[in-house]
Amino acid sequence: MTRNVLVTGGSNGIGKAVAARFRAEGDTVVVTGRNAGRLARTAAEIGARAVTCDATDPRQVARLADELGPDLDVVVNMAGGNTDFETAGQPGDGLDEVLSAWRANLDANLLSAVLTTTAVLGKLRPGGSIVNIGSIGAEYASSSYGAAKAALAAWTAGLSSEVGPRAVTANLIAPGYIAETDFFHGKLSEQRRTALIEATHNGRAGHPGDIAETTWFLASPGARHITGQTLHVNGGAHTTR
Repeated sequence: MTRNVLVTGGSNGIGKAVAARFRAEGDTVVVTGRNAGRLARTAAEIGARAVTCDATDPRQVARLADELGPDLDVVVNMAGGNTDFETAGQPGDGLDEVLSAWRANLDANLLSAVLTTTAVLGKLRPGGSIVNIGSIGAEYASSSYGAAKAALAAWTAGLSSEVGPRAVTANLIAPGYIAETDFFHGKLSEQRRTALIEATHNGRAGHPGDIAETTWFLASPGARHITGQTLHVNGGAHTTR
């Protein structure tokens, strides 16, 4: 059966790879993002539908929900990123600057997923899936980005209990270092990149396809008894037991 899939932040990097994976199965995919030009190019390339949307803006999210139609099967909350990297320098030490920096990351990485999921929850059919994208940074949470992703993981676990009676699953994928994205906005030194790869057990960087395959699996019939979980996809850079 062809599914209806929503991928926020789907115009590039991991989000684009996730959207392309579902399209490869013949699913109908809607991708969202803030950059209308890039979004349109991606949608044309992979055969998806583009809807420009800032997932931190309640009005834009409500409009997105109205445009999706009555039925949805998979929601992938990919929109986000470390907003500290998007500024010219490091956040200042003043309380107003600290507040602004923390709010930016909470908006981008937690509230974007909360708003989107809340807006479309009534459209999810039984057998549907919600997949949120977290980060290995949540395991240390020494920054606003890590704390936001940690909160996203906690919220996902609670969301699972809410949607479970409707035969909908909710899980979170926590990637480690993923190459071939613009996550670091050109601020990743070669020394830091080497250290991130050396921290893995398999000696390689992650790739967008690694996350895309895990996302597809979590939305597949074979994963119907997996819910409320955080799946770490990091080559062993952070291990669980």
